[in-house]
Amino acid sequence: MSNQDRFEGKAKETAGKATGDDQLEAEGRTQHAKGKVEGKVEEAKDTVKGAFEAAKDAVSSDDDERS
Repeated sequence: MSNQDRFEGKAKETAGKATGDDQLEAEGRTQHAKGKVEGKVEEAKDTVKGAFEAAKDAVSSDDDERS
């Protein structure tokens, strides 16, 4: 949901600025930031998963060479 939070948050922030609604603007900034953080967490998870798979493949190929 990170992209949705980013886009909705940015829309709220913009609407808050346009209407002078400080609370809506702050809510939008928070939601936008939450979406960005969630996106970075997903990227990190993908990186770790990729590293794990690469390590697993390396160990498997080492085992195959020994046989």
